[in-house]
Amino acid sequence: MAERTKITGNSLRHVFREIIWPRRKLISLGLVLIVFNRLSGLVLPISTSYLVDEVLGEGQFDLLRWLLGGLVVAVIIQAATAYLLALLLSVEAQHLIAQLRSQVQRHVLTLPVRFFDSVKTGELVSRIMNDVEGVRNLVGTGLVQLVGGVITAIVAFTYLASTNWVMTLLVLIPLGLFALVSTRAFQTLRPAFRERGKIHAEVTGRLTEALGGIRVIKGFHAIEKEGDVFEAGALRIFQNVKQTLTTSSRVTSLGTFFIGTASVLIMGYGGNQILQGSMTLGDLISFTLVMGFLIAPIVQMANIGTQMTEAFAGLDRTAEILSWPSEDDDPRRTGTMPSIKGHLVFEDVSFAYDEGKPVLRGINFEAEPGTVIALVGSSGSGKSTLAGLAATFLTPDSGRVLMDGVDLATIKLSSYRSQLGLVLQDDFLFDGTIRENLLFARPSASEAELQDAAEKAYVTEFTDRFPDGLDTVIGERGVKLSGGQRQRVTIARALLSDPRVLLLDEATSSLDTESEALIQESLGGLLRDRTTVVIAHRLSTIQRADLILVIEDGEIVERGRHDELIKIDGRYHHLYTLQARI
Repeated sequence: MAERTKITGNSLRHVFREIIWPRRKLISLGLVLIVFNRLSGLVLPISTSYLVDEVLGEGQFDLLRWLLGGLVVAVIIQAATAYLLALLLSVEAQHLIAQLRSQVQRHVLTLPVRFFDSVKTGELVSRIMNDVEGVRNLVGTGLVQLVGGVITAIVAFTYLASTNWVMTLLVLIPLGLFALVSTRAFQTLRPAFRERGKIHAEVTGRLTEALGGIRVIKGFHAIEKEGDVFEAGALRIFQNVKQTLTTSSRVTSLGTFFIGTASVLIMGYGGNQILQGSMTLGDLISFTLVMGFLIAPIVQMANIGTQMTEAFAGLDRTAEILSWPSEDDDPRRTGTMPSIKGHLVFEDVSFAYDEGKPVLRGINFEAEPGTVIALVGSSGSGKSTLAGLAATFLTPDSGRVLMDGVDLATIKLSSYRSQLGLVLQDDFLFDGTIRENLLFARPSASEAELQDAAEKAYVTEFTDRFPDGLDTVIGERGVKLSGGQRQRVTIARALLSDPRVLLLDEATSSLDTESEALIQESLGGLLRDRTTVVIAHRLSTIQRADLILVIEDGEIVERGRHDELIKIDGRYHHLYTLQARI
């Protein structure tokens, strides 16, 4: 089990400052409503004494009319305030949940790219959507009900003590024991709720992966194996829920025992008082009913305490996400990138994903504006890492990456990436229409500009055959399109963004020979006057590059133009002739 964590003063201060205080007017109104709600609820049990002793016992039937009138008013007030409480606070709680989800989602999107390489997407989705759910118990009726319970208990205690202080003491002893047990239980529940959120996120992450890779699972006949993995995760959630349910049930059972004990003591002592003539029947009935209003809020506070413990656990995890440093949190990133000309320089750049395992070592090269830099090498040599550094997805461990003489580690990333265009290896597309995916790069583009980009990337070559044309829905990740069609859409998207710096990662890897020939023509226009970093296994796509860098084991082993490298008869010549034979 996770280490026990208490609700600290810092946690309470943070919740009060960030959540409660900004909504102080609404919560204050809720507190006023709960006071009226609880006081009106006490009218019935207190009036019972008058009903039994004076109306029925002494025959004061004129008093009955006033009692009934007061009860009607009390019921109306109780119903109206309960409705307003739910309407005001429950709605505001859901609004807060939506705001917190948006805040967490925006922050997650600002985290460094290398963070997403080590965390499952489904786990992040679970944390964004689920961890903030419990906050409804802080702003919603939970907090107000807790305060209302305290008020009700105080009023009920005052009435009981004034009626018979001995019987009141007999009630307080078992209730005090119950409060002690509940407090100890909450110290166990909070870390358990934190652990549940963690487990739930892990299981959701694996489930998201499985659904995304359904073709692989079916293709390798791994349905049973994946089912076992998910079942193991579901059982971990069950064990956690079992632990919290057992603790909560223990509290509830002990509450029933202590309340029953109090009732037995009151019945015995009160009955004896009536027999001795020290108490009337109406007083005993009224005392018993009001005792319920003392006990019920305390039991309710135990349940609300469980909910608020869960809320604090979720807020702990939410605060943990929000504390993760974003890309622009680096104190060096203070500058703004001016309009890019495209002079790219790598100065002795080294990088490692894991300490002691360098992926790139001592990378040095310079490219003039408008230059096409092609990266060639075997798989795992460091090509994509080098491109990621040029795109500012990664930051060098040592050395500098300069654009127009500006160190990319010192500028605000948005000012640079707004001038960057991407065609990535996984040709990622969103669920929606082809038009929506093209406009993702530049929502303000005109219809003429959209059509021009689609034509230049030969997207219209296949959309003209679709009944809905560019408005065709392509499904999640563009699953309804072929690999070549998806790649052409991503190239058209890059064309439409009109970037100053372009990154092409395996831009033609998914294309057949005919499609590649079409794309090669469109790329000629796309690359013109732009500094471009091209990664490709197909060497035919980079023969016309201004600078070819051959990378092996994280180092540049050869550099030059195609003809120059062929004459060297080195690594590039070997890769080229090997592919040509294929």
